[in-house]
Amino acid sequence: MKLPALIASIAGRLRKEALPPSGGGALRHDTVRSRRAVGIIGLLLAGGLVLAQRGGGGRGGRGGGGGFMGGGEIQVPEDVHTAREVGTRSTGTPVWTNPPAFGQDVFTFARIRYDKNPNGHQFRGGGGWTTDLPDADLNLPYRVQQMTSIRTDADGRLLHLTDPELVRYPFLFLSAAGNLYLTHPETEALRKHLLNGGFLLMDDFWGDSEWANAENVFKEVFPDRRFIELPLDHPLYHGVFEIKAKHQNANSMLGVRSEQTGVTWEDNHDGDVRTVHHRAIIDDKGRLMVLALHNTDTADGWEREGENDYYFHNFSEKIAFPLGINIIYHVMTH
Repeated sequence: MKLPALIASIAGRLRKEALPPSGGGALRHDTVRSRRAVGIIGLLLAGGLVLAQRGGGGRGGRGGGGGFMGGGEIQVPEDVHTAREVGTRSTGTPVWTNPPAFGQDVFTFARIRYDKNPNGHQFRGGGGWTTDLPDADLNLPYRVQQMTSIRTDADGRLLHLTDPELVRYPFLFLSAAGNLYLTHPETEALRKHLLNGGFLLMDDFWGDSEWANAENVFKEVFPDRRFIELPLDHPLYHGVFEIKAKHQNANSMLGVRSEQTGVTWEDNHDGDVRTVHHRAIIDDKGRLMVLALHNTDTADGWEREGENDYYFHNFSEKIAFPLGINIIYHVMTH
């Protein structure tokens, strides 16, 4: 199925069955069945998303991911095609299934593989394409399926931009864009995908130089378009949850320490690392094609939700999951 037809198929099902905007609800780790047409689970408490923190049980990774590279990166062999095949790096990943009748009419979290700049222009501590893999890729779709009636793929997908299968995945995720490098074929493939109705979310890059690197890459993808700061009155912020500010999601280590220090930013980068930006590239009809979450580590809030109670309630629950769920809901229904 070609990308526009696939998007229309999924969006049509979601518009009929997905939850209307309502502000959130309560989640439980043991809730894995469909929430079709039953509304948000529970009620908001204190105006925030209320989840049951997942702990060490229910480990879903099957291993085989590859060696640790330091920082947030791991080695993942080319014959590994899903996040599910990579062993968990946190407290375990949830497992769920979908009725066969849904077929391809499910949301899939598709992560892009990319190479770092071969000329050595890399930023220390900037991470790479495997940062927060695989737990972020599985925890967020699981929460989406809990909070809405959107059915989600339970395995995720890992692929290159030049993979012929790319057309099957409207939603793409790319980590650590500060070290992003694209070949000419990858640049052409990404441009075509986005103009045909696809969407790319980028996260976890910090400071001025990393932003400049990502911006320069996208000047090649879209020579005639530039990033704009997404205003808080945009519908994305008023979908499943009401989001009133662009909060900084710290990585798990900084987040835990922030209870005493108040520091949520990564200071091993140059320039401004305290101001959170949500920058977008839009098409001629105003549709989001790219959203770049800069000076924030949203995916760590998805990945590390089960490791620490303070981090879970102050970052995963309040910042990372509401934003992630709103982004997916908006993109797949517009």
